[in-house]
Amino acid sequence: MESKDLQAEIHPLKSEEGNAPGKGEANCAEKVGVLRTRGRLSSWRTAAFFLSLFLCLTVVFAFSFIIPCPVRPISQKTWNRTFDNTVAYQFLATRDVDRDSVQDVLFAFQASSGGDNSSGGLNSSCADEGFASPCAFLTALSGTDGRTLWQKPVAEEPLVVDCSVESDRSPGCLVVGKPGFVTVLDLNTGKNLWKQSADFGANATVLKPLLEVPDVDGDGAPDFLVLTATGKEIKSWFFSGKHGTLLGSQGSLSLPGWIGHLLQVTKKGAHYVLFCTANALYGYSVKELYHTAIGLESHRDLSLTEDPHWEVAIDSLSHTLPLLSSSEIHYLKKMPGKSGTNILVVRSAMLELLDGQHLGSVWASNIPHTLSEPVFGSYDRDTVDIVIESRVVPDRKKVMIVKGSSGDVDWETELLWGPGTPQAATLATVNHRSVFLFWGAHQEDANATKSEGTQQQHVLYLFHPSFTNVLLEMTSVQEPIVVFKAALLERSRHACYLLLTGPQAGGVPGQVVVSKRKLKEDIGGSRVIWLNRLAQDKEQNVRDHFLRMRYRSLG
Repeated sequence: MESKDLQAEIHPLKSEEGNAPGKGEANCAEKVGVLRTRGRLSSWRTAAFFLSLFLCLTVVFAFSFIIPCPVRPISQKTWNRTFDNTVAYQFLATRDVDRDSVQDVLFAFQASSGGDNSSGGLNSSCADEGFASPCAFLTALSGTDGRTLWQKPVAEEPLVVDCSVESDRSPGCLVVGKPGFVTVLDLNTGKNLWKQSADFGANATVLKPLLEVPDVDGDGAPDFLVLTATGKEIKSWFFSGKHGTLLGSQGSLSLPGWIGHLLQVTKKGAHYVLFCTANALYGYSVKELYHTAIGLESHRDLSLTEDPHWEVAIDSLSHTLPLLSSSEIHYLKKMPGKSGTNILVVRSAMLELLDGQHLGSVWASNIPHTLSEPVFGSYDRDTVDIVIESRVVPDRKKVMIVKGSSGDVDWETELLWGPGTPQAATLATVNHRSVFLFWGAHQEDANATKSEGTQQQHVLYLFHPSFTNVLLEMTSVQEPIVVFKAALLERSRHACYLLLTGPQAGGVPGQVVVSKRKLKEDIGGSRVIWLNRLAQDKEQNVRDHFLRMRYRSLG
């Protein structure tokens, strides 16, 4: 019995044939059919594999050779453009004009004709737009190499230039100028999208900044609010963002001694304009300003609302807001916060932060003799801190970084300073702290700075919280600086700073220069200044640390 089972295991087919011949033949035929089916399936699998491989190679070939890859623009590390017989206005902005993902440079100057003394300048004249000569030109320069993208005479005298607006969902530059008119230029071409005359009055002053408000006329585009001052009276002018039509300009506010204003949006979506004079802060809802401008007590403006918290905080009769101090107000700034935008009031003897939603005081800090408008950066990770400069003695200033959450001073240093010193700037880094850039002269360089003839020498310094006892001396400039701006021309890369130097509007025409310098180029040749002698490192190690630093874009 056991031998039969063993034979069956060794020769299963022979066993089946011996026991059941008919049944064995059937099984054999069935197995042959299965093998044929498997063979056909294997052929189909092979064909499918080679077909998939062919399709993949075709796609790779198409993307590699047939479909061109986008060419990334090559940016020059440094460039400058010179314009002769001109004066510059205090305006410089960065926007992507030619849509190459690199921010370009827009600035304004006054001259009899456009163009410059380098190759590629565009020749245009004031007469092209019907303006008397000399007039104001708005120019867009490529951020990669400084070539002119477009250039246009925009006004006999520009009163407001704002290249951050959206007109009918198209990016543009809004210009309010003389003779009285408002126009929006297409950002990409410089051509007029619309232009409307506006008689603001012979003695009226157009107040900066221009404000972009919700769509109040129902045409689907945000509208513009232009504020003008005549003596103590401030008047509101509402213009359609789509066509430039004047929507209303009746009535006025009595606010003596205007210093500044800003637009604040509450969490409930209500828009308010805050005005500051030397001694008081005033609040008006855009809804109330609009009703005053069109001369109606009520209107079907569904886009404009009011916030109950603000209506309680603002005095119903005087429209004033309560403040802790009665000292003179110098600046009014919107300050980003974790729960929304807050309001920083810079007074002659203190800083005060107001909650942007309920208008209550968050903190106050005694910082006297403010010299310039504050800027914001991050001393600690993911914080919003304040860079403020205050005068110590007539030729010396203190640069301070103030903690945004409490008003305490995180860091400070003293520098020499003089008239025309630009304000500070910041750039965000990937470690969620900021690089701080400011101008002056370190005490060790005081004698050298004062001996440079009659012109004031401006020295640029760089500071980062990773080295609290180090300043990098970057570069020095003897020409008058009209505008200084730190920027990322490419998203999260290409950190640089821009300088507009030369004579300003109202002065004698001369040579105006627009220049860009990559930050790493100046860091590589910088001089390391030790603020104290403790824990010093090798100077090249400090430079290498800053050279390895990476930057990020905000927003």
